[in-house]
Amino acid sequence: MAFSFNFDIPLQADETNDKAKEVDLKSSEYSATVSEKIKDAVEHQPLLDPLSQIENWVPETITIGALPPLLCLNESVFERTASEREDSEEILAKTLTQNSDLISGVYEGGLKIWECTYDLLEYIDDEGETFAGKRVLDLGCGAGLLGILALKRGATKVDFQDYNSTVIEQLTVPNVFLNCEEGDEEEEKKSSPPSKRKALNASDKLVDCCGFFSGDWNSFLRLMQKKAPLPKYDIIFTSETIYNTDYYSSLHNVFSDLLDENGIVYLATKSHYFGVGGGLHLFEKFVEQNNVFQIRYLKDVEQGLKRHIVSLTFKK
Repeated sequence: MAFSFNFDIPLQADETNDKAKEVDLKSSEYSATVSEKIKDAVEHQPLLDPLSQIENWVPETITIGALPPLLCLNESVFERTASEREDSEEILAKTLTQNSDLISGVYEGGLKIWECTYDLLEYIDDEGETFAGKRVLDLGCGAGLLGILALKRGATKVDFQDYNSTVIEQLTVPNVFLNCEEGDEEEEKKSSPPSKRKALNASDKLVDCCGFFSGDWNSFLRLMQKKAPLPKYDIIFTSETIYNTDYYSSLHNVFSDLLDENGIVYLATKSHYFGVGGGLHLFEKFVEQNNVFQIRYLKDVEQGLKRHIVSLTFKK
């Protein structure tokens, strides 16, 4: 969406060091001004044809290297049609009114595809990674591109989670449906009537292979802990989710409880998020203090504000 956002202003090195000294990562002073909001987790059941409930949708194709094409709804459409859309959270109107891509505790930026998501897609392309037989969680999924790629490359189960239910219902689910349809093109040619058969195939794939969840991470974890057996993921993707130090504890809890003992977290992030308080250095310090995971740097991106791809695995 064409909104302004103040995360992309880099901190100077001395400012970063001062910030690191001031923040107690287990009880951040930042929480005095921005407290973590509670949004109860919801598991969403996708409609037979999610696109039938959305007017004026426009798909675009994202192509990166040798990766399969990824279809997604054009984000600018949400801005132009905000007043016409179902939005019980009123996040579309609020983001337009406040001219912001993020309102802490209200809207956490899920309608925008952030740069680090593309960085992680490029890393997957460079590594030639596939996901056959894997269980995958796309945490803070937004448009869901990382989870969709895993689905296209053989994952047996992909769950998508975002803070806002509007994002899940109006963007994530339709995007997954679009890509399931695209994957059924050959089947469509053999079917009669083809369009109906294509929609049924895509809907079946949504139900059988995907889960969709909204809510804050603490509530999401409690919801998952009620499932028997407790879901465990081989891979957790998360992009641009460590901008707020208040959220580090709940994010870390999701990793530690839902990651398989031999699993891996792929985290894509900027070095610093000016004006919000987070960044890789602070999160890395938090992880080290908790002594559960080891962090490995996988890729650095130097263009613009410095960005990184890192992995987290359990310490042995």
